[in-house]
Amino acid sequence: MVTLGTPAVSDHVALAEIELCGELMIAASAAIGERLSADRIDEVLNVTVISDRTTVPLQAERRR
Repeated sequence: MVTLGTPAVSDHVALAEIELCGELMIAASAAIGERLSADRIDEVLNVTVISDRTTVPLQAERRR
């Protein structure tokens, strides 16, 4: 049941996701070719790839 008048906790997250989807759609419509490259998607989403770590640490290692 949804209570009207009570803001949902995830409203700001949903709005951010909608904005990012819009940015991707704009970039895709302006792209030459069939698909956006992974690098272009990262650029549009303002993602910085850290290449220093190539594996995910084990949970036991994170606790140290």
